[in-house]
Amino acid sequence: MKYPISNNAQSRMQLGILALLISSSLAVGCAGTRGGRPAAITTATPEGFTITEAVRPRMGLRSDFDEARETLAEGDTDRGISLLVEITESDPAFAAPHINLAIAYRESGDLEAAEKSLLRAIEASPRHPVAHNELGIVYRRLGRFSEARKSYETALELHEDFHFARKNLAIVCDLFLEDLACALEHYEIYRTAVPEDANVAMWVADLSQRMGR
Repeated sequence: MKYPISNNAQSRMQLGILALLISSSLAVGCAGTRGGRPAAITTATPEGFTITEAVRPRMGLRSDFDEARETLAEGDTDRGISLLVEITESDPAFAAPHINLAIAYRESGDLEAAEKSLLRAIEASPRHPVAHNELGIVYRRLGRFSEARKSYETALELHEDFHFARKNLAIVCDLFLEDLACALEHYEIYRTAVPEDANVAMWVADLSQRMGR
């Protein structure tokens, strides 16, 4: 049985994460300048997973993100990336723009640049599970499957309820590392947490059959 690694639905989901990463960053506004009181910025995924980071935004950050978001939504990826590069250079300690930039790079096919942006995000915020999950996706596409597994596991160590990362871990264990025990464990956990995902029940049944259960 083949499992969907990358399809239109997943692509839309990733673009949704991109939009939410940007939108959630805007929610705090930019009332202060660097060096002032930190602002709490919450990132949310379409599945309802949230993560908060404390940053010191500069004046104008909101309008810059607005422009980057609108540019990407209009399909002007090159200019959107250029705008995000400017933001990451002016606000290097803020993880969310690096993640946004990495997703834009990944969607445009530049996986090496995506990896660099995610490593910068993790440097800025080592405990940001979205950054680790996105890095796992990039490593999987680069064929670096053991590193992908480690990245997904790190995301889950930070937030065990990050179900999208768990599904990604199960898939990489199943299809690329042939660690069927790992795959079955995480498919089962994911199926319990997200029972509405009907595909996983089929995957579990197929995997159990292959394992002789």
